[in-house]
Amino acid sequence: MCGIVGFIDKEKNKKKIIKNMADKIAHRGPDAEGFYVDSDIALGHRRLSIIDLSNGKQPMYNEDESLVVVFNGEIYNYPELKTELKKHKHKFATKSDTEVLLHGYEEWGKDLPKKLRGMFAFAIWDKNTKTLFCARDNFGIKPLYFYQNDEIFMFASEIKSFLEHPKFKKELNKEILASYLSFSFTPTNETFFKNVYRLEPGYSLTIKDGEIKKDRFYKIEFNEKTEDYKKSVDKIAKVMQDSVNHHMLSDVEVGSFLSSGIDSSYLVSLAKPAKTYTVGYDIPKYNEIDYAKDLTDKLNITNISKKITKEEYMNIIPKIMYHMDEPSSDPAAVALYFVANLASKDVKVVLSGEGADEFFGGYNVYRRDVDMGFYNKIPFKIRHLIAKIASNLPEIRGINFLIRRGMTLEENYIGVNRVFGKNEIKKILRLNNQIKNEDITKPVYEEQKGKSDIIKMQAIDINFWLIKDILQKADRMTMANSLEGRVPFIDKEVFEVASSLPIEYKVTKENTKVALRDAAKKVIPNESYKKKKLGFPVPLRNWMRDDDFYTEIKDTFSKDYVKEFFNQKYIIKLLEQHKNNKKDNYKKVWTIYCFLKWYEIFFLETVK
Repeated sequence: MCGIVGFIDKEKNKKKIIKNMADKIAHRGPDAEGFYVDSDIALGHRRLSIIDLSNGKQPMYNEDESLVVVFNGEIYNYPELKTELKKHKHKFATKSDTEVLLHGYEEWGKDLPKKLRGMFAFAIWDKNTKTLFCARDNFGIKPLYFYQNDEIFMFASEIKSFLEHPKFKKELNKEILASYLSFSFTPTNETFFKNVYRLEPGYSLTIKDGEIKKDRFYKIEFNEKTEDYKKSVDKIAKVMQDSVNHHMLSDVEVGSFLSSGIDSSYLVSLAKPAKTYTVGYDIPKYNEIDYAKDLTDKLNITNISKKITKEEYMNIIPKIMYHMDEPSSDPAAVALYFVANLASKDVKVVLSGEGADEFFGGYNVYRRDVDMGFYNKIPFKIRHLIAKIASNLPEIRGINFLIRRGMTLEENYIGVNRVFGKNEIKKILRLNNQIKNEDITKPVYEEQKGKSDIIKMQAIDINFWLIKDILQKADRMTMANSLEGRVPFIDKEVFEVASSLPIEYKVTKENTKVALRDAAKKVIPNESYKKKKLGFPVPLRNWMRDDDFYTEIKDTFSKDYVKEFFNQKYIIKLLEQHKNNKKDNYKKVWTIYCFLKWYEIFFLETVK
């Protein structure tokens, strides 16, 4: 795993600038650095050595040095691709997966990404044609940002690298703040920095003579098939074993994160790594350590754990926001930071269980058509009228249900973790010209036109919650600790099986991830396969009522700069209601607080 940076410019002082940009993300690759500079371009690389420790240095060149590549990620099918390329007379000088990209580009050109199984973001510079070719993996496991204005084009693994270039103009993109408040993360390909964009997953980007062209090489599609249930379970078991085998490919030791639930327990039971890592808290309700230890004892492997204190959690927030590059109010990001820090003391690579819920139907919201089918029998016009009335009533238990059921999915569903609704955003936000949530989700809904509501919800959650929150924080929190995180569930072969499952193999009235649980049951030696989803549970709800946590948030909400963005009286009221147990506002309060802490770091302080 690594960090990559680059820019196309006639700037004379390229060597110093590219070094500064790469140094900004040295945490992504502390083992080595490398640079390529000519009159047109500068490329930089920070390396975390995982495969071919001696000869895998970057930038890497082809035989005649007409191509140069910088690469972040792992290509899990590189041995197979290498064999195929050798048949086409390509000669290899290293054992690294990076070299496969060079020869693959020579052989297949822009079709190269279609051949790859893995997680990747890379850039290849063709010296002869003066063309830059970049690509990002199918599901966006690895990040790739780009920035362009009239003077320059640049790319990087993390936005903070751009801050080191003298031609980068740091401006806040205010128009996406409302969408952040709804989603709890940045749901657009725009970022909170003006003119900085993320390359979409499954896309390549070619730039020549200042012109950018993007091509899509992978599309998330669902193709449900009627198949015997047992055969489907066997297929899941087979593809998951195959994926784990590929994800264990490494020249260094591979460990694994472990919670109490089915996802990480399944991976650990398949991989049986020597070491696993778990975090918990002193409050029993939020502590998964004992569950994890039970599994590792049965597998006869090691579990290393840590309990996170309230003070540690609170104090690390500024560092979390710095490494995230953009605001995120996902409480699990902090837990991920601590578990990654714990693992980094022993290993360079870990497996992690992200993606199973989105691929295999793990969220309870997917069961709504099964659980609440009786209400859907009421004519939609009546339900719509009830929803209109309910939307003007105070927030009490059951109101959101009535509102949701009186709207179409396209009007209402933006993901499993919605925070603020439209009406409340109008009350708290003091900015105009905001991007509408419907415009953000519309392209995904259009691609899934004619599919069931559950498929549409899965597509929304994959494209937004998984790609732009879950994978974002997984990459940033592991890389902040110079640790490579691998996600065997998020694999194109696994998705091919998952996307073919009929709805009833995913969710029933009784359960979620139905077929996956039965596949996992074959190898998990305890009852983790039955356990309900917890994720990385965090006692934030409780802590916010404690004086120290409450005071820190209130002091932040009360600062002068806050009134540019928010109605201070209203957001402090949300905090007071939570403190006094009048309303459970912890998600709303935390979403605002995280944005403000991020803003302080990147716009009110000098980023170090």
